[in-house]
Amino acid sequence: MEAGSAAATRSRLRARAADLAAGGVEVIALTFVDNAGLTRAKTFPVDRLPEVAAHGVGMSPSFDVYTSADRMVASPHVGGPDGDLRLFPDLDRLVPLAAQPGWAWTPADRFEQDGRPWAACQRRFARRMADRAAALGLTLRMGYETEWTVVREDGTDPGPGPAYGMARIVALSDYARDVTRALREEGLSVLQLHPEYAPGQFEVSTAPADGPVAAADDVVLVRETVRAVSARHGLRASFAPSFTPDRVGNGCHLHLSLHRGDTDLHRAPDTAYGLAPEADAFLAGVLDRLPALLAVGAPSPASYLRLVPSRWAGVHQCWGVENREAAVRLVPGDGHAEVKCFDAAANPYLLAGAVVAAGLAGIADRAELPEPVTGDPVGLPGARRLPRTLDEATGHFEASALLREAMGEALHGAVLAVRRAEAEDFAGSSPGDIAAATRWRY
Repeated sequence: MEAGSAAATRSRLRARAADLAAGGVEVIALTFVDNAGLTRAKTFPVDRLPEVAAHGVGMSPSFDVYTSADRMVASPHVGGPDGDLRLFPDLDRLVPLAAQPGWAWTPADRFEQDGRPWAACQRRFARRMADRAAALGLTLRMGYETEWTVVREDGTDPGPGPAYGMARIVALSDYARDVTRALREEGLSVLQLHPEYAPGQFEVSTAPADGPVAAADDVVLVRETVRAVSARHGLRASFAPSFTPDRVGNGCHLHLSLHRGDTDLHRAPDTAYGLAPEADAFLAGVLDRLPALLAVGAPSPASYLRLVPSRWAGVHQCWGVENREAAVRLVPGDGHAEVKCFDAAANPYLLAGAVVAAGLAGIADRAELPEPVTGDPVGLPGARRLPRTLDEATGHFEASALLREAMGEALHGAVLAVRRAEAEDFAGSSPGDIAAATRWRY
């Protein structure tokens, strides 16, 4: 029976590879995101899909302790030249890339050579946290919004105009249309695309996904699609937190809602702000642990150039109803919450999983949200600043027993090593040097 099942699986995969080839696909990119937030890839010809699905593709575990500058460091469980992992494609997410003719993409889960799950796999961590929620009868809808800055190859702004201005859309109408078209062709539901505040800056929002893994998969696909469309238009796209220090930076806000069955717990009738007790406790858990979560969701020294008060970056540890200055913004009309202090230097799998872990801890603790903040929190009593440096955030992360337990020693230790190395590498650097060094890494 097992031999027959394996033969049937190989036959299906050969047929799928043939279908992809008939549609013009020649090469498949297999990706994972490291702890510095960089998407790493291996590629293989489409006709090798059955073999790769069965045996994976090799890649060193050392990439879990690479910094954004490709410096390899070490942690107690990860590091050094020894060992190898197998990257296995998630065939449910395999999709032709609309802006890269001849290519398809799939995210990878990582395993050890003997078939055991790799303890430091960030995608599997996000899945474990989703499973923890499911064991309580809870599911999450999650999604990231993506901000980026686009420039011509010579560094000039290709679409001058005011913040959120139609002038920028007119100047780059073909580009904005092609980004929208490519994402839709890849099966993503585009909610909106618009010019953002800074010169050359845009934002795209896609529909929320069922769970943290799907949400992270979506945002990886969004970024690489935007990057590819930009290149085809002779442009460069940067998702770095700080393109230049004197401008509003690029965020990557996380939107989420908690559900029990078909019930959206952010739309509870006859409760304050529409939050059912479990949703209130979940958000309270996230809010309480934001100083440690910042080392996950704002993991670069450049992140702290973006986290400036009165720029809608969410730098205060508070929440508010439709308050874009609060770190946690409740959006009652859409039945969800937004965490605003994160950016695209974050590994989206690691971040989504960590937020779920924090929220579930809030439910276990029967935590309650404090009173919401109205207006700009600057100077308000009780509106504490979140960490101002990566060093400070890393200290909170290191001390978090919750995140250490949720991630496990191997993953937690690797993240900690990378954060310490990033802080060390940029110690004493000017804001301009930090922005310049990270501008094209993301």
